[in-house]
Order: sequence, then structure tokens, then C-alpha cells
Amino acid sequence: MASVPKPNISAERQALYGRMDKHNLAPLWEVLHDLIPNEPVTPCKPALWKYRDARPYLMEAGKLITAKEAIRRVLVLENPGMRGESCITQSLYAGLQLILPGEIAPSHRHSQSALRFIVEGSGAYTAVDGERTTMRPGDFIITPSWTWHDHGNPGNDPVVWMDGLDIRIVQTFAAQFHEVFAEEVQPLSRSEGASVARYGQGLMPLGAPAPFGKTSPIFNYPYEKSRESLAKLSRDEAPDACQGWKMEFINPLTGGHAMPTIASFIQLVPSGFRSAPYRCTDGTVYAVVEGTGTARIGAERFDFEPRDTFVVPSWYPLVLETRSETVLFSFSDRPGQEAMGLWREKRG
Repeated sequence: MASVPKPNISAERQALYGRMDKHNLAPLWEVLHDLIPNEPVTPCKPALWKYRDARPYLMEAGKLITAKEAIRRVLVLENPGMRGESCITQSLYAGLQLILPGEIAPSHRHSQSALRFIVEGSGAYTAVDGERTTMRPGDFIITPSWTWHDHGNPGNDPVVWMDGLDIRIVQTFAAQFHEVFAEEVQPLSRSEGASVARYGQGLMPLGAPAPFGKTSPIFNYPYEKSRESLAKLSRDEAPDACQGWKMEFINPLTGGHAMPTIASFIQLVPSGFRSAPYRCTDGTVYAVVEGTGTARIGAERFDFEPRDTFVVPSWYPLVLETRSETVLFSFSDRPGQEAMGLWREKRG
């Protein structure tokens, strides 16, 4: 008996897809494995930015464009897997900002939350909703969402800091807003250190509301205090096999993350330490404060020194090897992942 010819299933499917397309419909089964992979997939790549390479470009930019002209004179740290998208991970932005002696970066506000991690120089300030704080290397400073902020440098030396923002997260929700203050510099309404006095001593004004909503009311966490805490922690307990001694910056009013969209950490890793492999779903940006060593991220190796920056994409294993005692500041999008029940880690 002669065989019955089978219809060309592939051609029929393609014809079906073509008719669907006119009605803005698409077949899930053609993309399901890409949408729900066995492990996290990201276009972000492991990368390291050497500060000694970036600094000359930043200083040259300082000669060619003023802080006022630029609004913010920043070199974006672009992930090599996502060039042109102004991001260091899929959810976060990072850049190196320069302010020269005598300059002012004008006051504005935006719906994005920002952190500043001071890399080089002292004497500049940032002002947040009427209070200034002086910047020093290693300080972690917060600019809460929709707060007026400006920066100035009355000192004698250039000051550079890393900006970290949740631009990509806010963009996902199409909730981007920006407003320029009427004057270049906002008026001051509180003395420097007022926020720490009100909320950073295990005290708070009776009946006072949270001034910045879910963001910490303390907007400068000085490196001197952070380093002291790490030193005392290291004297009292053995280092974690994956992290060394790692601490998180918190909101003293809630005990939770200091920022609602960005988690921030600082860790001390002893000299001669080789960590066990560690991976987590929050792609993480690291700033080297002290020490030298190697970050093995997946199959790649990056040698780091003070002021360098490196990024560990989601679910890439990280192994740290130190040649001297090392301090790392880091930030990630962990708060959002935790809130949605998505965050995972794997040790060893």
C-alpha cells in the first residue's frame, strides 16, 4: 500500500505564525526555553575597570567640560556585554564622577535613588534636602529618591566618587522623573551631622516620621566607623569561607536595607585568603578600598588594587584570592529580589 504524504508541518506552523502576527500574537512554545532557562542567563559579562586607566580620561574631561555644563561630570562604567545601555548590571548603573576645586554640581532631584562611594580626595560635600556632609575616601553616602541634592568642592584637590543608581529598575516601571532646583545650590536648614545625631546613636526624635520613607535617615556612613566595625568583628570570630568578614549597611529605623532598591555591603578579607566559590542571583558591583588580590569570576581572572571596580554578574561563581588584607565595598539589587522571593545563593 502506497504511503500517504505527510503535510509540511513546519510550513504550516510558519503560516500560522504569520497570520497570528497581524493580531499581535506570538507562540510561547517557540521561546519558552529562553524565557525560563535552567539557570539565570544575563548579557552582562564579568569585568574590571582599572582606576589608573580611567583617571586620566576623567581628569582630561575636567579640562574640557565644567561640572555645571555637564550637570554631572561622570564616566559611565559600561558593562562590556551591554555597551551603549548605560549599565553595569542588567538592573544597575555605575559611574565615576569628578568635581574639581571651586566647582558646584547644580541642585536637582530625581525619582532614582543614588549612592556615592568616595574613591579619591577629601573636602568636597554633598547636600541632601537641606543638610551637607563632607566627603572622605571610603565613605558611603546615600541620596534618597526625590530629594534635592547638589555637590560642591571648596577644597584644594579633585574629588572622585563612584555613583550607583537604580536607573534601570526605575526605567522598567517607566517611573523616571527629574526636576531642577530654582537655584544652583539649595539652602541649608540643618547643621552637618544632624541626621547622625537624630538617628545614628540608637536614638530618634520621639514621634518623628521617617524623613526619607523606606530609605535610611542617615545619609553618610563614614569609612572610619565601618573599618572599625570590621576590625572588631575580625578579632572576635573566624572569617566566613566565602566572604571573609562581611557586613551590610542598614536603615536604623527598620533594620532592613539602607536603600529600598539597592543593598550595600562592606567586607574585610584577610591576607593570603582564598575563598570558597560563591554565587548569587544579584549581580554585584565591587569597589576596592584597600588591598590587592585576584577575583576569579566564572572562567575569568581579574587582578585588582585599591580604587579598582569589578562586577560579578548574576549567578557567576566568585572566588577571591588576596595578597594583602583587603576591604571591598559592594552593592546590588538584592532588596527587590528578596521582596519578590527571587533571591538565591549557592556556597561552595
